[in-house]
Amino acid sequence: MSNNSINVPQAKEAMEKFKMECAGEVGVNLKQGYNGDLTSRQAGSVGGQMVKKMIEQYEMGMK
Repeated sequence: MSNNSINVPQAKEAMEKFKMECAGEVGVNLKQGYNGDLTSRQAGSVGGQMVKKMIEQYEMGMK
């Protein structure tokens, strides 16, 4: 069973802001709330950009 809930309530707003920022970088127009009209490709590009930026931040912290 998967648990995709955010354990720290204060992190929810930060993650939403981060998601919107990443969506803008890849040219996907997200709106507040439900975005079920996105294609799999669009949703995947947003998620991929988020992971890419998180990895970059992690690697910068290792130096």
